[in-house]
Amino acid sequence: MLSIRTATAVAVPIAQSQVWAAEKAFANTMRERNLITFGQFISPEAIFFSSTTVLRGSAEVIAGWAPYFAANPAPFSWEPDQVEVLESGTLALSTGPVIDASGKVIARFNSVWRLEDDNHWRVVFDKGGPASPPQK
Repeated sequence: MLSIRTATAVAVPIAQSQVWAAEKAFANTMRERNLITFGQFISPEAIFFSSTTVLRGSAEVIAGWAPYFAANPAPFSWEPDQVEVLESGTLALSTGPVIDASGKVIARFNSVWRLEDDNHWRVVFDKGGPASPPQK
């Protein structure tokens, strides 16, 4: 019989893989210039920090990010280099470098993901920070 601790130990790596895949797919929306699909990764109650502005809710986030999707080529891209999931398996942090169009690391993203009622991971908080070395 599996204990709760054993079940959690098994569930966390699965959730970590799911969030890793979700973050990579989320990042691909910028590469593919697909704002509609980008919006599917945003929780309806998300909060994104954009410089000194706070974007609240998926509609405001999508509208705030629309100019990034209109620019060609994409003004930046991002890739996760670390994903951590709470033992509950319902909340996760992804982080990694933000890279400008020339290939230079310009920042680091930090996104909090939540497993929502429809069993999809969506971003609930997102905030960039200064560029830093990759996490190990």
